[in-house]
Amino acid sequence: MHLAYPAVLSALLFCTGLYGVLARRNAILVLMSVELMLNAVNLNLVAFDVWLSRAARDTLHSGQALTLFTIAIAAAEIGIGLAIVLAVYRNRGTSDIDKLRDTAEGPETEGPGTSAAEKTEATA
Repeated sequence: MHLAYPAVLSALLFCTGLYGVLARRNAILVLMSVELMLNAVNLNLVAFDVWLSRAARDTLHSGQALTLFTIAIAAAEIGIGLAIVLAVYRNRGTSDIDKLRDTAEGPETEGPGTSAAEKTEATA
């Protein structure tokens, strides 16, 4: 099999994941899109490892070893990411990234021309 087939498939997977990260508002769908991007990288690592092992006599299979590390890191990332998303959903009631960004900023009681005395009075 030619190297172009897995490379094109990997590029399509990566572009799909990138679109998902940039266009989605749901945090869980963003995490799934990051997983698509990591799987595209894994596919490239294995494909290039097979292609390079045909050319060289020494077959270290470093691409496959890196793929195993990437899978382990991706599993840890998904576990921690889902735990954070569930905790935020329990506290805020939504997993919409835009709404979470708005609530993180808080109410604006201070403006650019607010003095220190006015800030103290606003908090008291």
